[in-house]
Order: sequence, then structure tokens, then C-alpha cells
Amino acid sequence: MNYEEALVPLRDVLVRLESGPKNAGDQTVSEISVAKEKVRARYVPIFSIDNVKNINAEDFRSFLLFENNQHWSSLHRQGGLITSDMSRLREALELLVDENLPLDNRLNKLRPKSGEPMVKGLGRSVITAILQVVYPDKYGVLNNTAEAGMRKVDLWPKLAGSVSFAQRYAAVNNVLLELSSQLNIDLWTLDALWWRITIPETEPKKPGQDGGGGAIEPPTPETTIPDTTFGMESHLHDFLVDNWSKLEIGKEWNLLEEDGEITGSEYNTGEVGAIDLLAKRKTGNGWLVVELKRGQTSDETAGQILRYMSWVRLNLAREKEEVEGLVICRNIDKKMQYALDGQPHIRCMTYQVSFSLNPVSELRISKGENR
Repeated sequence: MNYEEALVPLRDVLVRLESGPKNAGDQTVSEISVAKEKVRARYVPIFSIDNVKNINAEDFRSFLLFENNQHWSSLHRQGGLITSDMSRLREALELLVDENLPLDNRLNKLRPKSGEPMVKGLGRSVITAILQVVYPDKYGVLNNTAEAGMRKVDLWPKLAGSVSFAQRYAAVNNVLLELSSQLNIDLWTLDALWWRITIPETEPKKPGQDGGGGAIEPPTPETTIPDTTFGMESHLHDFLVDNWSKLEIGKEWNLLEEDGEITGSEYNTGEVGAIDLLAKRKTGNGWLVVELKRGQTSDETAGQILRYMSWVRLNLAREKEEVEGLVICRNIDKKMQYALDGQPHIRCMTYQVSFSLNPVSELRISKGENR
């Protein structure tokens, strides 16, 4: 690993933050530090070894919200699943924060290499976020954005695909500790740098992404969504992720998952942008790149999916594994038809946003009812 080369872009980001953020919603290094102390003041007592055995679902789910953890925006997705068995969750959390036990023993029990996890939905992002908050000098965060950032600066550990979560995290954490030391920053601040590393400086950014992505495309005359389009379309991505197993496409494909969480949602390549959805075939070998056409032009959509498919083919797919593409859009126009003509591995599907107002058959208010 070449730390000297990796430190250059990380130091550049630090300099920019210390001189004042250029993007709305961004934070200075001092503001990042203040946020850390506020989060720790609230949640260290809750996750302490003495109190975590009594944690309730409300407190746990509150930690998963970006407005409270100030760092990670997608942890809440699995909140309902994680808290479905609170007695089991309390047992798992008590194990997680028990420093009297070796970390690899704890992680192997929480997420064994084979077999069912101790708590479904309790994946690497949530596990390592809790460790970072409770033990900020010992444990860094492993999530989609950290992985994409480490890959971009060529510091992602070269490990066999069959390693356990405990082994992968140990290798990643060693890299994070070394970077923290050489940059002279804490692990919390280092974690805040990764999403900035993966998005070009010329693009507006959205902090707190833990699932990849983070860029908000500036609207142009060609890409602006018409005012008549319902805002519900902006939730298309979330709807597909939350309902994947119930959809026709979910019968053939599984969203990419690793270490107990969906990593195929806004999969950050670290080089060519964030793939909306990335899936693997349930039976046999194959990858599916899904691009959602919501505001961009047909030409932009076609270019993006071809770029993403090529990246997956070169970086993820093994020999003889095919890479297919799927464009999901509201309407298929002529430009899209021409752009994808002659591309047998790319198909299109349309979606429909439904909204209705239902009349009330009878409305009666008794005299004095609202007094």
C-alpha cells in the first residue's frame, strides 16, 4: 500500500475544509469535531456496557437517523428489522461493546462467516458506527462510502473473497488507524472525508452518505424535471430498494449484499460515479446494473449505464460473468430508443406514479362536537 500517494488527496480535502467549505451543507473541520462531541454526549451513555442491556427501540432507532448521528444518512433503512427482537438486539449490543472480549470473537458471533447473523439487519455500517462512537480512538467505520474512498486512493486491503467480516474489518481498521495517525486527525474526521474523496470537487455534494453517491446534479434546461411531475418520483429509488423482493425483477436478481447489508444501493464506484442499483443473479452468474431516469436526458442516461456496465465488467465481474443493464424510466422516448438500439444486454422498463383523492361519502359534525 502506498500511503504517501493516498495522503495527497486526503490532505487536499482537509485544506479545503480548513479554509472554508465551498458547498452548501458542508462543514469545517472544527464543526465536524463539534458534531462528534454532541453525538458522543448523547449516545455513549446509551451504548455503554452498563446501560446497553436496557436500551429501548426508540433510542436505538434514533441513533440511526442522520439528524442525530450527524454522519450517516442511510442507517435507518434497517431500523425496523434490527429492532424486531429487542431482547436479541440487547444481547448483541452488549456483546459488541464488551472490550473484555477480543474484537474478532465478538464480530464472528454477530456475523459468522457461515450461518445466520445474531441480529438480521445489523450489518457493517451500524456495527462499526456504534464502535466508532463508543470507542472513537480504536475503531473506524466500514461502509459503502469508506470502501469506495479507500478503493479510489488504492488503499482497500487485498483480501480473499472468502474472508469473514471480522477479518475484513480488522484489515480495514488497520488502514484507517494508520491514515488517522499520518494525517493527525481522529477517525471521526477521517470518516467524514471519504464521501468528499469520491465526488469530484466541481460537483455539489451532500454530506452523510453511507451508501455511496452524494452528488446532487445541478439542474439545467435539459435536465430539470417539469413542475407538473409529482415529488413522489424522487422516492423511486427508495421504493425499489424497500420493495425489491416483492417486484418481478426481484424474482431473478438480488441486490448486492455484503456483511449483512445491502451494498448495491447507490453503489459508489469511486471512479465513474454511483450506480443507482447493482444486483447479482440469484441462480448462475451475472450482474445487473440499474439506472433510474428521473431528471436527466436520455443521452445522459444511456451514457451513464454504459459507463457503469463497463466499470462492473472490468472491476467486479469474473471470467464468463455477464453484465446486463436495465433503464427504468417513466416514458421511453425516441432518443432513448436510438441510444440503446443495438445494445442487446440493455433493456428498459417503465414505472407509473399513482396519486388519487377519494371523496368522503358523508361528513357530519354533531352540534357541540368541537367545543
